[in-house]
Amino acid sequence: MTVPEILAIAATLTGILMALAPSLQIRRMFQTHSSRDVSIGYLSLLDLGFVIWISYGFSIGNWALIISNAASLSFMTLTILVALSFRRSGSDAGGPHADPMADAETAAPRS
Repeated sequence: MTVPEILAIAATLTGILMALAPSLQIRRMFQTHSSRDVSIGYLSLLDLGFVIWISYGFSIGNWALIISNAASLSFMTLTILVALSFRRSGSDAGGPHADPMADAETAAPRS
């Protein structure tokens, strides 16, 4: 196996691991039952970038680019869908500028 082949495998595996990073955001949304602090626009721009990288990968026949960016596209799209589902379900009541201390105040015991 040549050095470029080893690097291609390493890049693909690293790209797939990096693609899993949005699962941390998904986990946080499920913990807080909110997607208030998630920017759908930002995630959508990342998705567009992944589509462009996948297209470029196909145009040059680079499977490392295709596989890692396809994994990233899948997980980022899932993140967007989860965020949108929280917004549609009303879990984000109060909007993006809601007082984060309001929940803490109502949950705190009164003396």
